[in-house]
Amino acid sequence: MLDACLSHKARLLINLQTPIIFRGHSNACSHTGSSLLISANNSQPELLHQKSIMVMAKEPAQPSTMASSQPQATTDTSSRSFLQISIVMSCLCAGTFVAALDATIVTTSLPSIAGHFHSASGYTWIGSAYILANTASVPSWGKLSDIWGRKPLLLCGNAIFFAGSLICSVANTMALFLFGRVMQGLGAAALMTLVNICVCDLFSLRDRGLYFGLLSVDWALASGIGPILGGVLTEKATWRWCFWINLPITGLAFLLLWLALELDNPHTPIWDGLKAVDWIGSLFVIGSSIMLLLALDFGGVTHPWDSATVICLIVFSIVVLSLFVLNEWKLAKYPVIPLILFQHRSGIAAFVVCFCHGFIFMGEAYYLPLYFQAVLGATPIMSGVYLLAFVIACTFSGAFTGLFIQKTGQYIPPMWLGLGLLTLGAGLLINLEATANWGKIIGFQIISGLGIGMNFEGPLLALQAIVGVKNTATATATIGFVRTMSTAISVVIGGVVFQNQMVKEGPNLVQSLGSELASRFGGANVTANIQLIGTLPADQREVVRQAVFGSLRTTWIMYVAFAGVSLVAGFFVGAHHLSEEHEVAVLGLHGQSGDSSEDTSDDAPATRTMEMQHIDPGYTM
Repeated sequence: MLDACLSHKARLLINLQTPIIFRGHSNACSHTGSSLLISANNSQPELLHQKSIMVMAKEPAQPSTMASSQPQATTDTSSRSFLQISIVMSCLCAGTFVAALDATIVTTSLPSIAGHFHSASGYTWIGSAYILANTASVPSWGKLSDIWGRKPLLLCGNAIFFAGSLICSVANTMALFLFGRVMQGLGAAALMTLVNICVCDLFSLRDRGLYFGLLSVDWALASGIGPILGGVLTEKATWRWCFWINLPITGLAFLLLWLALELDNPHTPIWDGLKAVDWIGSLFVIGSSIMLLLALDFGGVTHPWDSATVICLIVFSIVVLSLFVLNEWKLAKYPVIPLILFQHRSGIAAFVVCFCHGFIFMGEAYYLPLYFQAVLGATPIMSGVYLLAFVIACTFSGAFTGLFIQKTGQYIPPMWLGLGLLTLGAGLLINLEATANWGKIIGFQIISGLGIGMNFEGPLLALQAIVGVKNTATATATIGFVRTMSTAISVVIGGVVFQNQMVKEGPNLVQSLGSELASRFGGANVTANIQLIGTLPADQREVVRQAVFGSLRTTWIMYVAFAGVSLVAGFFVGAHHLSEEHEVAVLGLHGQSGDSSEDTSDDAPATRTMEMQHIDPGYTM
């Protein structure tokens, strides 16, 4: 009977172990416009209301698919109006914008904030509190949204970020201010993670490239203008405006998302959802992340790298990470980071590319302003202006890459081209001069920025194409966690390389400046005394400038090495099919049930969607 239904052009070898879905274009079947769901367990087809014919069948092994045994819903994105999509995407972009802006807007305001509260230690903790809360909580938001739905968690994260911004705006003590920064970090983690997951629920895998491109433009733009805006607000008004500015944006975004965002809500009971949360895994990943970040934060600043405090933090971070892997592998029923994400070579390569991409992006965004200020003598605001070539290149290449992926369904060509440009651009930074050669400064930033912008979408789409619909949220959260962790580690490792080189420059500084003055520019001290460089006599100023320039040159060499690693890893990322069919994972506890250790080998049967062109009119039910 089944053979009679299919034309000779559409005959397929059907695996009855996998559900087979037909969506009819024709009235040849007795139920016009309906779908037939045929499985090995059902003797009679189950009718589903659909509009086209789709067959999910066994085909030769393709490593690009990790078939899920869970139910999946197919929705028609064309039912959404352009106005509705515009409103929703504007609100999602607003969430990404304030989260990215908040990570950088305080960089030029730190001295004023620390001085206001008369807290020297607060200078470090203002940034660290945000980074710790943000990085450690990213993995949990994805899994929580699988249990309770995207929209409730997104609105919750928006509200937390709003509350944190309000607390920072009115805080009268450093303790209260740092509490607000922690809340901002938690809320920003939810916004950055759930915005990407919502895009996955709203659009097909192929269309996501365009919208991920818009979000990457949004993120790069906010990261670029943050220091400039922070400096302007601090100089012209007050540092508190760096936080007041978040309130109207997040408030309006909350209202519009509440009204316009339409996503599946599983209505999971609170108590049932709490019992399903992987509390042990969440505790382990949060604890391991915090200990590692604290070790990196303390090392070489408040404690020597070989101190017991730093060593113990690193060792225990590794131990807790091992316990986390064991828990996810053997114990967790609903793992916060399923190990299934790391079972494909292509997926592992995508994580490596993502890590190196975030590592280099943050390194250039952090150390180029140091070059502008310490070597070229620019003010903090002007150093942000000089960085605009890098930011604009990132935004344009990110937007065009997203459009290219949507039109062609290919993410490998722009990813490889971008990694090549990224490696070239990082290498060219070694060629910068101690004087202002604007042709090199602008040109090198553009090359590197183009490479950065081309690689926001590729690794994420490659991973999502591998893991399938069921694990899309956890994959998105995990790759966000890797990128966030890489940015934090980048500044620290770059700082270690820079400081060690400055220590080697110590004898020259002592000879030219004297031991007392040289100590203010040795090691990590130079970053805290940049403004002092401009007050030195010309000959002494030149010695310090050359020392900083030489140390930065060594730092660029380190970033070139990471760029080379990303380039090699990029060739191991597979070119997977980006489906134009929009499938949404079943949320709630039912959607989380099943064997988390499903077969993901390259020899596993692949699931493919095919549009049937013809139905034999002789077919009857």
